[in-house]
Amino acid sequence: MTPLPNALRGRDYWTVAVASMEQIIGAALSTIAGIIIPMLKLAGHSHLSPLLQGLIGASGLAGISLGSLFVGRWADAQGYRRWFRLCPLMIVAGAAIVYWLPSVGWLIVGLTVIGFGVGGGYSLDGAYISELLPKRWALFMVGIAKATSSIGFIAAAALSYWILSDHPEASDWPVLIWLLGGAGLLTFFMRIKWVQIKPNTKTPWDDMFRGANLEKVIFCGIPWACEGLGVYGIGVFLPVLIMALGLEDPSLEGMARVVNSVKITTWINFFILPGFILGLCAVRREAHVKMLCNGFVVCALGLLLLLVAYLLRWPVWVSLLGFMVFEVFLNAGPHLVTFILPNQVYPAGDRAAGSGIASMLGKVGAIIGVLVMPLLLSAGGMVLVLSVSAAVMVLGAVIGHIYGIKLGLMKVKTKKSIVESEKSV
Repeated sequence: MTPLPNALRGRDYWTVAVASMEQIIGAALSTIAGIIIPMLKLAGHSHLSPLLQGLIGASGLAGISLGSLFVGRWADAQGYRRWFRLCPLMIVAGAAIVYWLPSVGWLIVGLTVIGFGVGGGYSLDGAYISELLPKRWALFMVGIAKATSSIGFIAAAALSYWILSDHPEASDWPVLIWLLGGAGLLTFFMRIKWVQIKPNTKTPWDDMFRGANLEKVIFCGIPWACEGLGVYGIGVFLPVLIMALGLEDPSLEGMARVVNSVKITTWINFFILPGFILGLCAVRREAHVKMLCNGFVVCALGLLLLLVAYLLRWPVWVSLLGFMVFEVFLNAGPHLVTFILPNQVYPAGDRAAGSGIASMLGKVGAIIGVLVMPLLLSAGGMVLVLSVSAAVMVLGAVIGHIYGIKLGLMKVKTKKSIVESEKSV
């Protein structure tokens, strides 16, 4: 029996699995960078200033930003397959740099190279899925691809905890990088036999930032930047923030304290998965802009609950509840929807470039968040960290609402209705 045109086949599931790998690796990158930073301080790098810690945390994000911007545009012009294979090899190369040259300077270089490969994949993952899958399922499966990042957050924290539990030596931090390098090598082998896609770019580069296209850039990019602070600014420094909040065992010191914070990070990261599941259940029924804005607002409320619990010294479970609310609704709303929106609002010829621009702006926000997080912590403690983070969540909701109205997308649920709304822009 011939499958229905809109039915999913085995090769469609394989396409989503292969195209999701950078989502998993990118999440693992931020988690592992956050674990390495306190290990470095215990491994003879006690001179690490808040700014240098921020640079280490932001280096992978800087690479993602550059890779998203350039690879997306190059792939639209040259074809997707070449860069789809090169990106995972860059991840392997970056991991090799860090492992064989284990210093702070080369760590920054290696993480940047890894990030470039991840960012290139970000610009192509959704584009491949949108082009190859039945249109009825394409955007939903783009959301599935983004949801796989939860695997990266959870697996990276859990595997790091497992490794450090058996080898609790701070000097072993380079070993963690091979979790990324191994995943990159696996991704390359998965893509040896792969289809070529070469859409013709329809919009000149300068015109991508003018008129209605500029509104698309703002609409897709600025909320992504605000979401980036939550995913990466807080995510990268989650072990550090857990220690600053006093949520770990106060009797532990040194590497034992770091390992314990990684254990708590693993449990908090588990809330990312139900957040994505909640969002995926709603993504085909609810207007995506409303999912974006409402998610930001509830994230802000979760952070405010965490702030009040910290100030009033409420029980630890209340703080964990604040983290849970933040993580669930960040991933049910902004983290999921910001990845879908560029694949909706850009036509096929500009899709990789438009997704790359949005991802680049998202990672710029993440870079700023990672750079300022240790500075905020040093300047005003957790009160300043949580207050600024909540304000950024509110900003994301405001921008999403304003430009969702401008583009006529407040009630858009399906790709068909988005195409229709674009005709009126």
